[in-house]
Amino acid sequence: MFLVTGGAGFIGSNIVAALAERRPGHVVVCDRLGTGERWRNLAKHEIAGIVAPDELLAWLDRTSRPEAIVHMGAVSSTIETDADLIFRANFRTSQELWSWCTRHQVRLIYASSAATYGDGAQGFEDDGSIAALARLRPLNAYGWSKHLFDRRVARLVDEEERRPPQWAGLKFFNVYGPNEYHKGGMQSVVARRYPDADAGRAVQLFKSDRPDIPDGGQARDFVYVRDVADVVLWLIDNPAVNGLYNVGSGRARSFADLAQALFAALGRNANIDYIAMPDELKGRYQYFTEAPLSRLRGAGYTKPMTGLEAGIEDYVRRYLAGDRYR
Repeated sequence: MFLVTGGAGFIGSNIVAALAERRPGHVVVCDRLGTGERWRNLAKHEIAGIVAPDELLAWLDRTSRPEAIVHMGAVSSTIETDADLIFRANFRTSQELWSWCTRHQVRLIYASSAATYGDGAQGFEDDGSIAALARLRPLNAYGWSKHLFDRRVARLVDEEERRPPQWAGLKFFNVYGPNEYHKGGMQSVVARRYPDADAGRAVQLFKSDRPDIPDGGQARDFVYVRDVADVVLWLIDNPAVNGLYNVGSGRARSFADLAQALFAALGRNANIDYIAMPDELKGRYQYFTEAPLSRLRGAGYTKPMTGLEAGIEDYVRRYLAGDRYR
């Protein structure tokens, strides 16, 4: 049995889908469904049950041990301002699961984030050493909370404390793909701009407020969620692999490239309108991210990552314009 926290969310539900395709009826989800449409993220797959987050530790203590815990649950908004909420959800819960997995010798794969790299001034190398992590300066409370747990793990490993039999932290870059529709303004640009592009309207992108970068030239490492799920499956198949790893496409692409790929997937000419960046994002906006994948490749992961145009075409045709949910 596998447990996926945040399993009704975007990345979590794609991991649930991949695991359930392998082992139908052997995946338990920890999440809240609420009153919206999040249940649809799970509706196509046979799962073994759903556990509420505040009941998780008690449930773990009274059930048979899972083969592995995939911890994706988090407050994931980069504009959330309640730092106490973020700390409880993203650091304390992760710490509790690490301790439980250590005591019971259960494997743990957890979500970190490229937000830990801040403005990228220190680069994007996924060096999990204490010294390397100490140099990073996240730009928001979400990135800080993920970084704090990465640093805690590095300290425990360095001091040779007991640990789970397998542990892996995954620094996700800009993930896009099916099952993100519940995220509102935190959806990927592809999902948010699809209705405009599909209707023949202009797609809005932020202007640049840096003279060295043109409007639409802001670049991200966009990674298709299918690739994220594949990395998690690979880790489950390779229990001797431990460490902190970047998960991205390995190549930065501009938002203008993304918009052009979206229009191309719809068979339309690109139509882009640049708008002013909101004040609340100024000073906290990453202008460039790119995931070096050498550590992941060195650990043995060989599957190619999906290119931007291919990923957007698949997302648009199979999901946004099709059945929507994976």
